Amino acid sequence: QVQLVESGGGLVQPGGSLRLSCAASGSIFGLYPMDWYRQAPGKQRELVAIITSGGSTGYADSVKGRFTISRDNAKNTVYLQMNSLKPEDTAVYYCGLTVKSERYWGQGTQVTVSS
Repeated sequence: QVQLVESGGGLVQPGGSLRLSCAASGSIFGLYPMDWYRQAPGKQRELVAIITSGGSTGYADSVKGRFTISRDNAKNTVYLQMNSLKPEDTAVYYCGLTVKSERYWGQGTQVTVSS
């Protein structure tokens, strides 16, 4: 019984910033990789950033230098700090958690970058 609760989405102007949060709860014992995906209308879901249990990170080329993924292990929470936002960042953002063979997704939060 695992749930992911996302927050922090919204409408921002180009060049602005947002911080997304995703808290995992339930029967989770230990640390597992967490990640952020996004999906824009008419496009495939794409991996934005990933963070391992040890804190190693990876990013899509399109967000390198602008986005930062981090985690708070005590809270089982992953964050995505998004700076210098561009209109092409507009999408529904989903956090994900992989626990051994099981995959869990948040419900998604809308990020809209527009003037």
